[in-house]
Formats: sequence, structure tokens, C-alpha cells
Amino acid sequence: MTEIRKIAVPRRAGELGIHSVDHFSLAVPDLVEGAKFYAALGLDVKADGNSVGLYTHGNAHCWGRLVEGPKKQIAHLSFGVFEDDLPRFKARLDQLGIKQLDPPAGRESNGIWFRDNDNKLVEIRVAEKTSPNAKSSFDMVSVPAGERGAPQRSKAPFVKPKRLAHMLIFTPDVDKSIAFYSRVMGLRLADRVGDMIAFMYAIHGSDHHAMAFCKSEAPGLHHTSWDVGSVNAIGHGAMQMASVGYTKGWGAGRHVLGSNYFHYVRDPWGSYAEYTADIDYIGADQDWDTGDYPAEDSFYVWGPEPPKDFAVNFEAKA
Repeated sequence: MTEIRKIAVPRRAGELGIHSVDHFSLAVPDLVEGAKFYAALGLDVKADGNSVGLYTHGNAHCWGRLVEGPKKQIAHLSFGVFEDDLPRFKARLDQLGIKQLDPPAGRESNGIWFRDNDNKLVEIRVAEKTSPNAKSSFDMVSVPAGERGAPQRSKAPFVKPKRLAHMLIFTPDVDKSIAFYSRVMGLRLADRVGDMIAFMYAIHGSDHHAMAFCKSEAPGLHHTSWDVGSVNAIGHGAMQMASVGYTKGWGAGRHVLGSNYFHYVRDPWGSYAEYTADIDYIGADQDWDTGDYPAEDSFYVWGPEPPKDFAVNFEAKA
């Protein structure tokens, strides 16, 4: 009988930290429009009662959920932990004096709920690790002389993201967010740009940033990021979105901090979805050489000038 071996999940021994951004819940004023946007992005969009689930094709994991609300805002963030760590997280919350809350009405949960430094609702739950266990694959395929390398435009593939890569959220105080998410969640600072933006990774093996924080006058969502595995897929995705009217955004380009290739597409409410590929990776047995960089030398290596309102938090103005 053939032995079935499970792939070992990396883990930083002896330290407490979340292993994944499990999913997000986003309130939007129009579920139909929200579903249309994410379906065009290439996600598998499924109606579920009064909400819409966001999946990647062929994967049963729900990366995000849209719920109806008076305006676009983060309803909650959910982080995955190993089962034996959940009691330790409960003890940590008690030690820090953070009040534990009941789950939202009608929602089943095996985890613990509380509010972060910006009063956003947060869940820590037992879940399978969805952050990558190694650097994600990246395709840069060429062809030999005498062969055609590009498809006809009409035959370009429909881009389907592989996974949620990270989230960048607005905060009135970047330093307080760093302190909270490191002390409570066990995230670590990878890189920062003064008090303007910070990138944090999960200690059990994750991309250069699983969460990022950008300074604004109020909390809000800047973007969700979706791994597509190649620069070609990023370009195809940009055209895919433009073909159905989602033409506002920024890219293509390559970031400095994280090193990922990108293209951002603006959603109907002023936030973005990012196609990304080839982001830096930090293993469970590695520590990142954290840096603090000047804004003019750390945003992007190449690409077009970003829109003047790229860092505007439209939730603060709603």
C-alpha cells in the first residue's frame, strides 16, 4: 500500500504568531457591482445568502466576503492560527487587557474576536495555513528562434488569480498599527518608509508582507493583492479589466519594497485590487533585514507615474 505523506507546514519554533491572513469581509453599497468587479478580476464569485464569497478557481478556500452596507468599509479581518496556539492567543489578549467579543450575529466561529488599535473588528481563528510555504512560482517563459512567442490578442488567456497575497489598509497611526499587530498578532516588520507606510510578514513563512499599513486620516482599505504568477498574467489581467470598463489604476511596474511586479485596478469605490507576481519571500527560519527608506527611493523601480489620488483614502471622505 502506498504511503501518503503530508507536506510539512513550516513553523517558527517556540514563537507565537498568526500564520495567514485567512480572509477579509468587506461591506459595499452594491453587492451586484462588487461581484461584477471581482468576477472580472478573475475570481470565482459565489452568492451565499445575503453575501458574496470570493474564491480562486479550483480552491475551496474563501479569501474574501462582500456584505451589503451603507458605504465601502472593512467589516472584519480574519487571521489563521495553528490549533495549539489558540489558547495562547487567548491568554495574550487577557494579559494585554484586550476585550474579547462575541462573533457577529449569525456567524459561526471557532476563534476569538476583538478590536484592533483602529477599532476594526478582528478574528483569530483555527485554520489551515494559506500563506505560501515557499516562494511562489514565477514564470518568465520564452521560446526558441523560429517560434511565435505571443498569442493573438483574441486568444489571450483569461487571468485567474492563484491566491490572496496581502492587504494594505489605511491607519491614522502607522507606529501604533505596527505595535498592535506585532504585539498581538506576532507579525514582524519587514520594511517601512518613516511614518508613512509599513510592511509586515508572518513568522511561520510568508511573503515579504502579509499586511501593510499606510498613513491616512482614518481607517480604510487601500488594496487587496492577488498573486497571478507572471508579468504576462499581470498584463493580460490589466487588459481583461479594461475590456469591461475598469480602466482606472496604476501599472504595470515593479515595487522596491517586496520587489513584486504589479498592476492596480481601481474598484467602484476608490480602493484597488492588485495583480502581483514574484514578491520576496521570508521563510519560517529566516529573519528579514528590516529597513527604513526614503519615500523617493522606495516606492517603485520602474513604471508610469502613479495617479495623484493613488494614496487617497476615499472612505475617510465618504
